[in-house]
Amino acid sequence: MSNITFARPEYFYLLLVLLPLIGWYIWKQNKSSASLQISSITPFKDAPKTWKHYLRHAIFVMQLVILSLLIAAMAKPQSSSSWRNQTIQGIDIVIALDISGSMLARDFQPDRLEAAKNVASEFIAGREFDRMGLVIFSAESFTQCPLTTDRAVLLNLFRNIESGMIEDGTAIGLGLANAVSRLKDSEAKSKVIILLTDGENNRGEIAPITAAEIAKTFGIRVYTIGIGSIGTAPFPVQTPFGIQMRDIEVKIDEKTLQTIANLTDGKYFRATNNLKLAEIYKEIDMLEKSKIDSKELSSKTEEYKKYTLPALLLALFILFLQLTYFRKLP
Repeated sequence: MSNITFARPEYFYLLLVLLPLIGWYIWKQNKSSASLQISSITPFKDAPKTWKHYLRHAIFVMQLVILSLLIAAMAKPQSSSSWRNQTIQGIDIVIALDISGSMLARDFQPDRLEAAKNVASEFIAGREFDRMGLVIFSAESFTQCPLTTDRAVLLNLFRNIESGMIEDGTAIGLGLANAVSRLKDSEAKSKVIILLTDGENNRGEIAPITAAEIAKTFGIRVYTIGIGSIGTAPFPVQTPFGIQMRDIEVKIDEKTLQTIANLTDGKYFRATNNLKLAEIYKEIDMLEKSKIDSKELSSKTEEYKKYTLPALLLALFILFLQLTYFRKLP
């Protein structure tokens, strides 16, 4: 439902100008009237009166209406929708990304890490109403970006991720625990971690299952993704003759990743190529839709045309009358 408000209501004080104009018009009419002394008006009583007699003041009245409409237009009329309830989607999500050396394997294009970054970036860009954060891990773990709604900042930090930023290794438990610490104080109705790794836990003081149990305590759901082809994968190795590709066995601790997902009411996925990884993120996107009720006020719209247009039409009508029915003979 829309209503009209005025941004500059002080202009309505100009309506006071109408009072002296009306007084001036009455004075002018009385002054311009001719007087004639006669003994009786009886002969004129039954004289017919034309429509011009009744409409002789119509032009002045219409001029007053035009002036009033223009003053209302100067007061900046605006329409705005009333407050309305709107349901939007919004949750808190932290992506925990493995950046160990094995993420440079070329079974994904251009490699596992870049593929994971590209797909996750599309996922981030599509979650308009969510707060999102980023945790990276290798032998250690740290927060690359805390929870934020600033998509530009998060995506820029995502692009800057490279393997080798921290000591090599795979501390899945530590990465998960770090992500949990980012979410444990969140008041969101839904708290989610997307954990992506291509290996087995071999570093860190916290076991992956222990971190999962902590996540469960705080009501955090964990989606785990094992990334890597089946069997072996080409991996770039530095040799005296330059970088050469060697096939290395793909070792993903799927049992642990499955257990983490089950403990936290999440789900485990296996990504064997770029397309499958993109499909996994789309499925997570569909699964994680938490309704949040909010109130929204639509933007204001200028409504001056509703006043200036009738004023213009009246002015044209007055001009028409003055050039035709009320035209004075020379």
